[in-house]
Amino acid sequence: MGKQENTYAAILQELKAKQYYPIYYLMGEESYYIDLIANYIATHVLTETEKEFNQTVIYGPDTTMADIINTAKRYPMMSEYQVVIVKEAQALRTPDELIYYLQKPQKSTILVFCHKHGVLDRRKKLANEIEKAGILFESKKLKETQLPAFINLYIKNRGFDIEPKATSMLADFVGTDLSRLTGEIEKLILTLPHKQTRITPAQIEQNIGISKDYNNFELRAALVEKDVLKANRIIKYFGENPKTNPIQMTLSLLFGFFSNLMLAYYAPQKTEQGVASFLGLKSPWQAKEYIAAMRRYSGIKTMQIIGEIRYADAASKGVGNASLNDADILRELVFKILH
Repeated sequence: MGKQENTYAAILQELKAKQYYPIYYLMGEESYYIDLIANYIATHVLTETEKEFNQTVIYGPDTTMADIINTAKRYPMMSEYQVVIVKEAQALRTPDELIYYLQKPQKSTILVFCHKHGVLDRRKKLANEIEKAGILFESKKLKETQLPAFINLYIKNRGFDIEPKATSMLADFVGTDLSRLTGEIEKLILTLPHKQTRITPAQIEQNIGISKDYNNFELRAALVEKDVLKANRIIKYFGENPKTNPIQMTLSLLFGFFSNLMLAYYAPQKTEQGVASFLGLKSPWQAKEYIAAMRRYSGIKTMQIIGEIRYADAASKGVGNASLNDADILRELVFKILH
């Protein structure tokens, strides 16, 4: 019997213990965890010799559910298991045909579906039958507030460390695409000087192309401190380097910060721990900027700022904006935030 709730860590732990289920249906908006589980099964369940006759990769757009079931019903050759991996499973036209197979699945087959950019309806019979027979896993997009913890844990598990500012630079620049994010982290690890184990802002600047002094992290810090000169230097740099500092990314990050700041006013305890807990931040140090910002911006001003960011976003998309370019829009917004 499969579990009703599954995390990728729990699934990997069972796989490492060689506890296998007849079906793994991996679905969701975040492809990173889907690939992580499917790749582990593809790499570790069978030996290289066993894989030649007992591991099959099928693509949803090129097959039918009937063909997949026929493949799954085969017996393994000189192996305890056969592994069948169905990629792009979201393209299958008649997924409900799987229900009949799941009522008596082939115990020697490990059938893996990779269903990206969407999910099955959990209220339907198919989802229920998958949960009865094995694993139904939903890979959800991480929230922006969860990114620093993900980055720190990933780097720690690789045996390295990262400075807090470098963590924020990575989170701000790359965003919630975990496959891209882990790729950038691996690039940084590869370029670390010999015997150095700590990733710094300078290395991110050198290897990813984010300026350690002129980035969204530093702009946010300048706004929190109400450092007018620093904020204007940064937006001037953004205007001169629009490709590496697109206005939509800046507006998104500012909107996220000031929206969280608005929530922080309602935290029962205005300590770093209290604000971090209320906002769902993974560590109290992430709450420092919110504590500092609450001392400089009132709740009413924060509400006005959120409205100005929305207005700037609309203007950047051409709504009611006849003459301003992105640099002008951002300059005007920063002026309104600071004054």
